Amino acid sequence: MVEPFEFVFWEILKAFALVVVALLAAKAVKSFLGLSQRAAPRLLLYAVILALVVLAAQTLGLDVAAEVYSWASQRNMDRRDYVLAYSNAVRAANLRPGVLRYWQLLARSKFDLHQFDSLLGDESAFRILSPRGLDEDDLLRLAYCHYFLAQYNDAISLTKQFIGRNPAYPKSYSLQGQAEIGLREYPEAERDFMASLQILPTQADAVEGLAHAYFLSGNTSQAAAVLDATAHYPFPPQARERFRALKSLYEQ
Repeated sequence: MVEPFEFVFWEILKAFALVVVALLAAKAVKSFLGLSQRAAPRLLLYAVILALVVLAAQTLGLDVAAEVYSWASQRNMDRRDYVLAYSNAVRAANLRPGVLRYWQLLARSKFDLHQFDSLLGDESAFRILSPRGLDEDDLLRLAYCHYFLAQYNDAISLTKQFIGRNPAYPKSYSLQGQAEIGLREYPEAERDFMASLQILPTQADAVEGLAHAYFLSGNTSQAAAVLDATAHYPFPPQARERFRALKSLYEQ
């Protein structure tokens, strides 16, 4: 639910909109009472203006409400309250389904909650609201969802699109390599992990992926050599612990 500040703000705004509409309505009624029968066209004009004002107030209220829910969801994410972030993001997207950034906020909350299948179900909305092509963040997030659901070919299809638009982002090659391992396409995986490491040599998941691809293809010595080569780069202690554990496993 929305936090107290956002709720009070939204209620005050609705009250203000109603007051404005009431004042305009009162003015229209007063004018009507003072009109002669020959002023019927003016009465119709007043009615049309009043209807437009009511519609505008309602539209403004929905826009502001959606934005308030969006702000609240973003703050929930910052506080790692992912369930509440999802709840507020759903409200924002439902109020204004034609706004892409509300769907993107909802996608982030679903991803944090591991609702990968549900997020993929929203892909059609993203494509409708992105006629010039999906945003890079959306492409990669959908690719990760396919990967986590073991839909490796679909994941690779999206990573290829991403790499075609942004060939200097190392994580996309690493994700593609992981999907290729899932398909047992080890040479392709080795190539993509190498491409990732050429861009960012200290990417621990790419190191582990490359070593694992070599190991699974039967090249144990090369897998160990990849892990040994990490001594030349500044990896954090946690990564070095994993490298040592993997090397022990490969040497058994």
